[in-house]
Amino acid sequence: MTDVILTLNAGSSSLKAGLYALENQRAGELLARFHLSAIGPDAALAITIGDKSEHRIVDAKDSDAAWPVLLEVITSALAGKTLRAVGHRVVHGGADYAAPIIVSETIRAQLETLTPLAPLHEPYNLAGIDYAGARWPDALQIACFDTGFHRSQPAKAQRFALPHRYFDQGVLRYGFHGLSYEFIASQMSSVMDGHPAERVIIAHLGSGVSMCALRDGVSVATTMGFTALAGLPMSTRCGDIDPGVLLYLQEVEGMSAADLAHLLHKESGLKGLSGMTGDMRALETSEKPRAKEAVEYFVYRCQREIGSLAAALGGLDAVIFTAGIGENSPSVRAQIANGLEWLGAKLDPERNAEGGPKISQPTSRVTLWSIRTDEEAMLAKHAANCLARETST
Repeated sequence: MTDVILTLNAGSSSLKAGLYALENQRAGELLARFHLSAIGPDAALAITIGDKSEHRIVDAKDSDAAWPVLLEVITSALAGKTLRAVGHRVVHGGADYAAPIIVSETIRAQLETLTPLAPLHEPYNLAGIDYAGARWPDALQIACFDTGFHRSQPAKAQRFALPHRYFDQGVLRYGFHGLSYEFIASQMSSVMDGHPAERVIIAHLGSGVSMCALRDGVSVATTMGFTALAGLPMSTRCGDIDPGVLLYLQEVEGMSAADLAHLLHKESGLKGLSGMTGDMRALETSEKPRAKEAVEYFVYRCQREIGSLAAALGGLDAVIFTAGIGENSPSVRAQIANGLEWLGAKLDPERNAEGGPKISQPTSRVTLWSIRTDEEAMLAKHAANCLARETST
């Protein structure tokens, strides 16, 4: 029997899973990938096992209906294998959880109290733990936290200008997308071989958007904060906003907390600005003025945040683009990079069109890169490490 590790990355509209061989107590070869997207009556299920791929349309009207569909195909792929551990992406670890941890009933209950801090993610992450635990009770369920990577930041980078008692209660800038940043940090020395990389900004541009300033591979500042609403504009999330606007909407528009949550999470960002969609691909090809304005605003905010993070680093050696937009949109990369010439960045249009990894000119003082992220690889690595520690005690 082959020992394996499963990774689960669960969201409200998609479920992703990976099956990895366990070799000498380490995560080894990727054996299979599963992606259930566009959850609904006509959900898309992609299955890749080895070099064979299959695509199906399945009925998964909501997340609860989607889990049995996904777990069934994973169970089939597990034939002849022993599942030892499941690594789960959990977006929020709060003040108490940073390192990957085996989930007990007590820890599961504590993580549920963090749901208000990541309402679009935490419930689905925890549902994955519940479904996988019920299906494979002998496998360790291991939570890996998106907030953990940023706990290295100095206190001044984590605090809000509020009375200190709130900081003591855990009201602080946590930051997110940590698994993505951790993976990119692990790749920098090999991909950027010979190039300065002491002061680096990673731009995770996807449906969720954030940036992180790293010094020697360690997070020192990031754009997201207490929740995943902060920072840059995203697909449907607003990013930074004057809190006085929220008071105005409550007092003048009569909006409730639930109304505000819906507005800020579901109807803002690129979708709100364009009045159309939060999908950057559709906005880039649209001729509608508001679509162009939404893209321009997104680029402008990215440029401003890079300037801010460069100040936090005291200089800049490289900018790395990653995630869905960062990896796949030469146009957005170019628009952002062309506003960074004052920092010493010079884009190479041909390299950028080819996708990189290096997309800057040879004379560029600040190098530019496009590097594909792999959160699942980090989940597998952490799960294997937790399993090794557990079996050695």
